[in-house]
Amino acid sequence: MFNLFGSNNTAQAGSIERGHYQFDDERHQQIAEQVLDCYRQAEAQLQRTFPRPEIQFTLRGKSAGTAHLQLNLLRFNATLLFENHQTFIDQVVPHEICHLLAYRLYGKVKPHGKEWQALMIEIYQLEPATTHTLNTESVAGKTFDYLCDCGSIPLSVRRHNKVIRGETQYRCRRCKQALKRA
Repeated sequence: MFNLFGSNNTAQAGSIERGHYQFDDERHQQIAEQVLDCYRQAEAQLQRTFPRPEIQFTLRGKSAGTAHLQLNLLRFNATLLFENHQTFIDQVVPHEICHLLAYRLYGKVKPHGKEWQALMIEIYQLEPATTHTLNTESVAGKTFDYLCDCGSIPLSVRRHNKVIRGETQYRCRRCKQALKRA
């Protein structure tokens, strides 16, 4: 899946006319082609051109993709892409592109606000879902068990460290009891 020795995990399109990305991995290349197709569709619908974003496959964790607005950058999770290729083509790529389009069209707006939602519906005819429903077991990080009256609740490394540093205390959503380390 990953080529640790000189893998091409980043590409930037040259001119809009050329608009071509080159990746070593076939699935990465297919995502890049989908990015181009989505931009062509948006440009036809909105009757204007947009600069093509840089694309990276370096995102880690449970996020499928992120759009970095000021950098005009799309980052995708290569592991989740490998496991959910068609969902990335159909949903994740248009979702992230709509963030970049909303920023270009309206400036700084709420990430999943009415502008973003309208673009999802009007350009791509997609339900404007704010989060994905992909199985993230393969990318889930280590957890630490905490207890309440309801039983055991796993906390992420980040949340566990905040508890250890005394920065916060978490409560069970059901019984409202403060969580204690198991």
